[in-house]
Amino acid sequence: MSINAMPDLGPLWLSLTLAGVTSLILLFLGTPLAWWLSGTSSRFKPAIEAVTALPLVLPPTVLGFYFLIALGPASPIGSFWVRITGEALTFSFSGLVIASVFYSLPFMVQPLQNAFESVGRAPLEAAATLRAGPIDSFFSVAAPLARRGFITGTVLSFAHTIGEFGVVLMVGGNIPGKTRVISIAIYEHVETLNYEAAHILSAGLIVFSFIVLLFVYGSRRWNPIYVR
Repeated sequence: MSINAMPDLGPLWLSLTLAGVTSLILLFLGTPLAWWLSGTSSRFKPAIEAVTALPLVLPPTVLGFYFLIALGPASPIGSFWVRITGEALTFSFSGLVIASVFYSLPFMVQPLQNAFESVGRAPLEAAATLRAGPIDSFFSVAAPLARRGFITGTVLSFAHTIGEFGVVLMVGGNIPGKTRVISIAIYEHVETLNYEAAHILSAGLIVFSFIVLLFVYGSRRWNPIYVR
């Protein structure tokens, strides 16, 4: 293998950092949303579920285009960010995080919602008879019983963020050390006909994705959800 074929590992570490930050944020944002969706009878529930699932059906370039506009310096969000930080959200790591959180949202919310719905209301009602408050019941009863949903949601969100391409390309571009993630690096290697480096990174992603899916499906046996 030639020296030129060895890929730069910078995009890999940037991708891992982006995926880790995104998954952590989604854990805090997605948990209350999934909990609300699992128990509400609001007429707005279908609309909220549809908005949450949009990244599953929309082309990533469409989402990336509108994030590029929404986060740009001329937008209210973008101009506010420039005023408080002096930097633009577009073509920055912070912009990638914001776009990634929305893009990977259904991969956190849907497994958690399904897990909470599988737990049912009976365990919470039993906790209430023991004078446990709503917050105490959630952390001591619902969350432990839905642990498989937390594991699946976190792992899938992390893996999905690692594999992002269209959204990160539109919002972040290809800035070395700042926004060049592993999917962008593969694309660049192919464009420059450096197929050996592209093979190394692509094969690594295939192995990583297989391990993630193996872990997710295996967790169904290792961490069963207690149903109603």
